[in-house]
Amino acid sequence: MEDCIFCKIVRKEIPSEIIYEDDSAIGVLDINPIAPGHTFILPKKHSETILDTDDADVGPLFISVKRVTELLDAAFHPDGFTIGVNHGKWAGQAIDHLHIHVIPRWKTDGGSSIHGVVSNPPKESLTEIKKKIIKE
Repeated sequence: MEDCIFCKIVRKEIPSEIIYEDDSAIGVLDINPIAPGHTFILPKKHSETILDTDDADVGPLFISVKRVTELLDAAFHPDGFTIGVNHGKWAGQAIDHLHIHVIPRWKTDGGSSIHGVVSNPPKESLTEIKKKIIKE
């Protein structure tokens, strides 16, 4: 898309700190990092969310995520990683271009797991939820 800021980064019209690039994606250091090495991976082909992404592009995108994680692991030797996607406005997605965050984590960083992002446990049983999902 012409006016998408992430598409402009992919086309190198906007300066960024690219640490990884392949045929399908680029890895860019986040300009507001929450940890050293905080990187996001942008698919070169515009899609707003994972649901808009062609099936054939999902595998190569996640190989890019793996390669970036390997680079960050070698550079920083963190205790772990949080890898995630803010999918949609109400989940915190600020730019309407799919991007996957890779955040190096350390025992003492004060963060939490994905389970710390939201607290909205279901009122229904898992069996009832399963039936809704797979239409049993």
